[in-house]
Amino acid sequence: MWNKKHIVLAFFLPVEMLLMKLAVENPAFIERYYSNGIYPTLSAFFRIILGWIPFSVGDLLVIFGLFAFIRFLVRLLKAKFKNFIPKSIHFIAVASVIYGCFYLFWGLNYYRAPLAKNLGYKQQEYTTEQLQKVTKYIIKKLNYHQLKITKNDTLKVKNPYHQKEMYQMAVAGYEHLSRSFPQLKYQYASVKSSSMSLLQSYNGTSGYLNPFTGEAQVNDKIPKTMYPTTTCHEIAHQIGFAAENEANFVGFLAANYNEDLYFKYASYRMAFSYCISELRKRDSTLSHQLWKTVHKGIIKDFRVSYQFWQHYKNPLEPLIKKGYNAYLKANKQDKGVQSYNYVVNLLIRYFEKSVKF
Repeated sequence: MWNKKHIVLAFFLPVEMLLMKLAVENPAFIERYYSNGIYPTLSAFFRIILGWIPFSVGDLLVIFGLFAFIRFLVRLLKAKFKNFIPKSIHFIAVASVIYGCFYLFWGLNYYRAPLAKNLGYKQQEYTTEQLQKVTKYIIKKLNYHQLKITKNDTLKVKNPYHQKEMYQMAVAGYEHLSRSFPQLKYQYASVKSSSMSLLQSYNGTSGYLNPFTGEAQVNDKIPKTMYPTTTCHEIAHQIGFAAENEANFVGFLAANYNEDLYFKYASYRMAFSYCISELRKRDSTLSHQLWKTVHKGIIKDFRVSYQFWQHYKNPLEPLIKKGYNAYLKANKQDKGVQSYNYVVNLLIRYFEKSVKF
């Protein structure tokens, strides 16, 4: 049976896709009227009405969506594709609504002006020498905080906080951060442990932002030493930084500006992992030499994280990553998952400006 509403909504899908192509070409417009216009009010609204709920509403939506999709396929097969065209139009109509809501509620932030421009950093290639200097400085700070916490350079840092405590502490870090970077202000917290944490562990993700509810979801099974930066990363998505590399950098800043030692340790831990990885690609010998200067307790910490992800490794994970890679590329992240490594450029600009080598 034909439904006029379904036909109209299905017709809007290509129109929406055309509008998105125009959005790619107008980052200044998106930055001014969406990311700094409509979005802050819209996202705050969702966080206010859903932030107080102790469980993840977004996870329930995902589960319901998967159930509805499977149900649609099963009914289509049982009916032997009877009324296939009207049912397909119904499906496209639903996809049109989801597509429109995704970009209206959050996704348009993918097409905003670069964060580097927002912060006044020059976007240019950095040298191996610059990377080496910054990595050495990060190692120095990482060793310092590890030793201050454990009093022994061979001991692994053990984060004593409960996950919910760290959600509140992360907000405090953003309060400190907003004094230096007003554009990174965060209000009306809505950070929760994901009820799909086990599934996230198997697909290799430590957290996600649900664009339809504005909730930041954190995989509560990940090692606690990486919990502060993961939480701050997901909050960065909430305040409108959709690109993974930019959310990583903002997450680093928020954890680094936190007064808590475990948050500071986590921030340098994260910065080190990105910088040493990039240095390994450029000069493996130099990378190996710098690893020798890292405290044994920190190396033990990284080993625990590695073993955690290895434990959940499975044949489907590479396929999921390929799908996510395609998703990133479809949203202006031209290098897909590799775009995560471009946080190094922002880290170098930040340290050169703040430390003044």
